[in-house]
Amino acid sequence: MPPAPLPLAMLGQAFMGRAHSNAFRQVGPAFAPTRGLRLKTVAGRDAKALAAFAARYGFEGWTADWREVARDPEIELVDVATPNDLHREMSVTMLEAGKHVLCEKPLAGTLEDARAMRDAAAKSDAKTFVWFNYRRCPAIALARTLVREGRLGAIRHVRARYLQSWGGPETPLLWRFDRDRAGSGAHGDLNAHLVDLARFLTGEEVTRVHGAVAETFVKQRKDPATGKLGESTVDDCVLFLASFEGGATASFEATRLATGHHNGNVIELNGERGSVRFELEDMNVLWFFDGADAPREAGWRRVLATSPEHHPYVDAWWPDGHIIGYEHTFTNQVADVLRVLAGERPLQPLADFADAYETQRVLEAALISAREGCAVNLADVG
Repeated sequence: MPPAPLPLAMLGQAFMGRAHSNAFRQVGPAFAPTRGLRLKTVAGRDAKALAAFAARYGFEGWTADWREVARDPEIELVDVATPNDLHREMSVTMLEAGKHVLCEKPLAGTLEDARAMRDAAAKSDAKTFVWFNYRRCPAIALARTLVREGRLGAIRHVRARYLQSWGGPETPLLWRFDRDRAGSGAHGDLNAHLVDLARFLTGEEVTRVHGAVAETFVKQRKDPATGKLGESTVDDCVLFLASFEGGATASFEATRLATGHHNGNVIELNGERGSVRFELEDMNVLWFFDGADAPREAGWRRVLATSPEHHPYVDAWWPDGHIIGYEHTFTNQVADVLRVLAGERPLQPLADFADAYETQRVLEAALISAREGCAVNLADVG
């Protein structure tokens, strides 16, 4: 007889709550994990909408008091899909209750909160995971494999940018524009993904931020609750330069005001023997330049990473050439989480709280650099 499904609760019901819930529903049919999921409870602030949300996504019940989840002895895994300022209290409470925690990125709104979460995880026997879901793109996994096989040689440059355009003056004063709730703006939202991907692909840590600039172009936004203008207290864009422990130089750029760009997450690695480039808006493709090719036919190679035999996660989905999308990255991550909780190996390494804390340190170093106009050694942060 197969083991009983793992009871899960989710905290949050907005955009990420929908994305995560879809993954929870899809992972069973797609991956047939050793131990599946039982969607037991969803918790959120909007009590009026919770019942409909629970019914739509298949949760058995709902609550407007998230602490009920900590008190429920049946629940084993808790997904924290809330604004950043709530990550610490919710995650630490769940860990102290002996529950595994799967938390949205960034790990927290502040380095202090992230440190407390890392420390709480270290004291707990429970497992922790962070939703750096772009690690689960088959093309990203292929890029990481090529790096580890030595096909790029020593990495010399990392070039990463995440360009969006939804944050113009017409966008209201959401929680993402409140420093007390978000911690930062485009930086924590988008640069967090870039820093994680750069660390994941290179296998190296950032050692120094050489300089940074942060700018808030839209100073005021309309408060949807009052209709009055309120102050936006986070960055609209952050750019910074850094070095990795292996000597590679790196540039990072994140903005919500790049007109014409919707979800332009692009990362490129240049090594002494080759290069790779990934673009999220064409996420099934990895661009690869092999320096070993003869000059006559050398050039960037477009690799469609959709082969069930050669690219991870694809065998759970469709035949070669039948592309996957954004939502599949979440399902692929849930599959790896369930593998770990069943004592199995994930197809690709997962970020836990300790791993995500290292990304948070880099984000903090960039903010210090922008604020103080100086270079920052990571050894002095955290």
